[in-house]
Amino acid sequence: MSTGFGDLKIFSGSAHPTLTKEIAEVLGIPAGQARLRRFPDSEVSFQIDENIRGADVFIVQPTCTPVDQHLMELLVMTDAFRRSSAARITSVIPYYGYARQDRKDKPRVPISAKLVANLLSASGTNRVLTMDLHKAQIQGFFDIPVDHLFAAPVIIDYLSRLNSPKLTMVSPDAGGAERARAYAKRLDAELAVIDKRRTEDGSAEVMNVIGDVDGRTCIIQDDIIDTAGTIQKAAVALKQAGAAKVLACAVHGVLSGPAIERVQSAPIDQLIVTNTIPLRGEAQQCKKIVVLSVARLLGQAIRSIHEETSVSSLFV
Repeated sequence: MSTGFGDLKIFSGSAHPTLTKEIAEVLGIPAGQARLRRFPDSEVSFQIDENIRGADVFIVQPTCTPVDQHLMELLVMTDAFRRSSAARITSVIPYYGYARQDRKDKPRVPISAKLVANLLSASGTNRVLTMDLHKAQIQGFFDIPVDHLFAAPVIIDYLSRLNSPKLTMVSPDAGGAERARAYAKRLDAELAVIDKRRTEDGSAEVMNVIGDVDGRTCIIQDDIIDTAGTIQKAAVALKQAGAAKVLACAVHGVLSGPAIERVQSAPIDQLIVTNTIPLRGEAQQCKKIVVLSVARLLGQAIRSIHEETSVSSLFV
């Protein structure tokens, strides 16, 4: 498989080697050979164990926890490929860390999403392939091409096979209503939005459900589930409003801190996430969590980028 950028080669950092292996299988090529180690003081040591001169290199590395460690690995790996004369280097970042710091909403704070974009460019990245950015306008922080994929086709395919009657997609806040509406349209479902408001003394949140959920199967849809506090409260509010069944879905299952405890205690039948981030620790044992693979979607995008064909068909 060769184009003007040479042979297609795919390499993995330490963040998610399993996903890299799945993508390589989709592409029908072996994962690249390299050694990624750490010096005793935790500095990254990296060496490529095959010739990549003139190759079209894709590095798969979601910047998930530990975020700084995985980001630094990606930068060091990219520098190694650049110095080894790769024709083109594409950073495949299924989960883009620091995306939640995308603007100055308070005095004297950084715009970390832009900083990370600058670091990737400075290290030698020629283009970025990512999935479901927290805010789509983060693409504008880059001065290199960005291919922004969506996991919606994978999640919607799974939800459509549940054959749930009286389906309602629920946005856990007003900001996610547009995303939930897109899912509802594809699934021929109703739409509901949860309005969060603090009490006058600021001590608690009151969750008001806007939309008809009584006796319906409700699916809370979000892009990221971190500590699962919002999902837990939303599920309780939906049950109190008469929902017959509650599920939740998100692209990125960050699941940090008390997330698993909250998921277990919440009135949620299933939490559906994708494998943009690997499950770790307690999350691997949680029977409520269903993990969908985005390897085929990423593999198809990588093939299209390598062959210089359109990736727009993947958005359908």
